[in-house]
Formats: sequence, structure tokens, C-alpha cells
Amino acid sequence: MARVFLLLALCVLPALVSAARPGRAPFAVEGLVYCDTCLAGFETSKTTYIAGAKVRLECMDRKTQVLVYSKEETTDSTGKYTINVDEDHKDQICDCMLVSSPWKNCRAPSAGRDRARVILTNYNGLVSTTRYANSMGFMAAQPMSGCTELLRTYQEYED
Repeated sequence: MARVFLLLALCVLPALVSAARPGRAPFAVEGLVYCDTCLAGFETSKTTYIAGAKVRLECMDRKTQVLVYSKEETTDSTGKYTINVDEDHKDQICDCMLVSSPWKNCRAPSAGRDRARVILTNYNGLVSTTRYANSMGFMAAQPMSGCTELLRTYQEYED
């Protein structure tokens, strides 16, 4: 009889505990923040990445547009940020957005590059819990030297 209880305890109890506890696979949202030093509107070879920039992740209800979740993070020395999210946001609309730049000469968010949409659900076929957001950028107050030549090289390859 003791063996039956031991077998029951070893097999059934772990299954009950794991069934009662909600399964959480935290998401990690990763991305980069840059300074558009050539005022090109996109990343170039002269782009520099901003350490200490603030980025916010916001999730809104798809139907009511009410803010449901918000979390802020700061970029590291390479301009990269990682925002850890502990819950699945299923059908919500989640965007990463620029908050602020510590650089005085690069504080204006670049139009069209100031936010990045991310999908934070496990019900989309993706195996990884890491979500990669598009790079977001601030515009420099003045273009740095050498940008005219750089942008000219991009034009040479257009059809």
C-alpha cells in the first residue's frame, strides 16, 4: 500500500502542481536606438547608436484602444535595449516607442522611425520568446561632415 502512495506522489502530484500553476514564458523585446547623423531617414554607415536613450513598450486593447500595459527601459552602451515582458498579450496592439535621448544634438524623433510594432503572443507559430523590434532613431540637429558624399553613393545604385 505504501508503494501505491509513493507512486501516486511521484507521478500525480507533479502533474497537479504544474497544471495549477499558469505557464509563463516571458518575452524579451530587443531593439536598437540610433542617431541619424546624416538626416537620411534610415540607418547608414555613419549612424551612431545612443547609449542611455529611454524606450517605452505600450500595449493597448485592440477594440477600446485603452492602455493595458506599459514598461520603460534604457539602452545600454551599444544602443541596444531589452524589455522583459512576463505575460502573453494575445490580441493586443504593442508598440515600442522612443521616449528621450540623452544627446543634446540628437533629440528629435525621426518621423516614421519613432516606433516599432511587436507581436507579444505565443499563438502565432513563433518558437522563440525573443521579439526583435525595428531600429528606432532620433534626428541630429545638423548633418555631420561627409554625409553628402555618403548619400550620393546611395543614389548611384538607384535605377
